[in-house]
Amino acid sequence: MTPTLQEQFEQAQQDIKTLDERPGNATLLKLYAHFKQGTEGDVQGTRPGGFDFAGGAKYDAWAALKGQTREDAQAGYVALVRGLLSE
Repeated sequence: MTPTLQEQFEQAQQDIKTLDERPGNATLLKLYAHFKQGTEGDVQGTRPGGFDFAGGAKYDAWAALKGQTREDAQAGYVALVRGLLSE
């Protein structure tokens, strides 16, 4: 029986913890954005400013997915994790 997208998404969240090496920052931002879009929907609040460079980068990555459905974001997350696991 094929797992549902939600089951695949939840499994990918567990699988990412098993990587031998930490992904690069660009990949981490993609994972973060897809996770947030897939769980919370479109970005909310205001963009962090000042010297919160990490917060700003996270906000921008998430905002780039604005309008994407939760299902598409979850599928994107699953695909990213699978790609990392196959490297």
